[in-house]
Amino acid sequence: MTTTDWDDAAGSFDDEPDHGLLDPVVRDAWARRMETWLPSSRSEVLDLGCGTGSLALLAAGQGHRVTAVDRSGRMAERARAKLAGTGAEVLVGDAARPPVGGQRFDVVLARHVVWLLPDPAAALGHWFSLLRPGGRLVLVEGVWGGTGLSAARLTALLTPFTERIHHEPLSGDSRLWGKEVDDERYALVARAVPAHRHREVVDVHLILRRGPEVLLARRAGTGYADGLLHAPSGHAEDGEDVREAMVREAAEEIGVVLDPDELRVALVMQHRGPGGNPRMGWFFEAEYDPERPPRNAEPEKCSGIGWYRLDALPDDMVAYCRAGLDGYRAEERFLIHWHEDGDTVAHAPGGVDRAVPLPVSATPTGRVHHIEVWVPDLARAEKDWGWLLEELGHIPYQRWAHGRSWRRGDGYVVVEQSPDGTGATHDRRRPGVNHLAFHVRDRAALDDLVARAPAHGWRLLFPDRHPYAGGSGHYAAYLENAAGYEVELVAP
Repeated sequence: MTTTDWDDAAGSFDDEPDHGLLDPVVRDAWARRMETWLPSSRSEVLDLGCGTGSLALLAAGQGHRVTAVDRSGRMAERARAKLAGTGAEVLVGDAARPPVGGQRFDVVLARHVVWLLPDPAAALGHWFSLLRPGGRLVLVEGVWGGTGLSAARLTALLTPFTERIHHEPLSGDSRLWGKEVDDERYALVARAVPAHRHREVVDVHLILRRGPEVLLARRAGTGYADGLLHAPSGHAEDGEDVREAMVREAAEEIGVVLDPDELRVALVMQHRGPGGNPRMGWFFEAEYDPERPPRNAEPEKCSGIGWYRLDALPDDMVAYCRAGLDGYRAEERFLIHWHEDGDTVAHAPGGVDRAVPLPVSATPTGRVHHIEVWVPDLARAEKDWGWLLEELGHIPYQRWAHGRSWRRGDGYVVVEQSPDGTGATHDRRRPGVNHLAFHVRDRAALDDLVARAPAHGWRLLFPDRHPYAGGSGHYAAYLENAAGYEVELVAP
């Protein structure tokens, strides 16, 4: 049976509101799913068994170049009318052997087609041959009233052709169907097996920030580091650059569709796991958007997601990820993290630190090397200055009888109770240095620091003008400790 046989014998899927996408809510729900299934960049998409072209129209509307195929001339004509003006091409032909000659595609898309094919394994093999390196099959199928194709069966059919299959349950989203359903409906996104692999796998990791917090997911059912926390992550596929890979992984794992321009490179790390091969990891930073809240989009691989303070990360993490986040917090840019074969995959608190920061090119002349503050009471300074500097991302660096220092990147701050000091307090109004000023990530983080500062020895200056004591366009907090030192915290 072909898609045309189904259309003619039992009534077209596209005659129903859930498949014809006539309802704006249904259409929007499918459009959002398509954004996660299709590449973020402009791609060549082949829609097989297209019917009247409902999904082809969504793909074209998202900027992709679409070729649509249906065996029914009647359906193809309706699809041409629907796709007029989009640049899409509509062909009449069998979905199992589409008439596209030697053309290759980034995506082969089929909805409710595979279950109707007389030899689905042969068709899937042919469809994989139509993909470019790194391309993907997007298959929407299900079991309705005892007929159809289960996810387990279709996954088994795909296994000989691919190493990566993403399963996305669809039954629970009534918006896709215009009603509540209780049967099995799903999508599978299958990647083509590349003709060759890089000698070193490329990983991508997402540092999704919500003020002072970062999103972590607990691994489950993967066979690697299950039960441990890790940032949303995955491997770059052949044909993908690292930004495309990060956008795809974020959509697949936490359901967040990021624009490539939202990503900022935070850290690059070469890593070797215990007994494993080296790999290269790219850590990207992005900001949380309350309009796009993350969700656990892969419950078969993740038991849950949550927000954790970057300055108080949990210990039950994958060591590789923990090292990357620690390096990110310290503003390192390049790290080597090389496990010995006897090490554990899990982070080991108090164990040997395998992370080795790599120096970047020579520091430009004139950049601050360090700042030294003489204090009258080192113990008190260690508490108030230490708290503040560590909240701002500095890490403990040096320790000696009369002083302490905290480092961030290639600069550091020293507090010292020098035996050569004179006087018991600092007067910021006298000639000399008035105060130190530090960047803070955002206004929420600044407000959080101000709220907690009094418990750590700092009081708010100019409270009647806070947070605009520095001017109407300058969001900042001015703090003073008991020794008379002032710091300014400035948010964008």
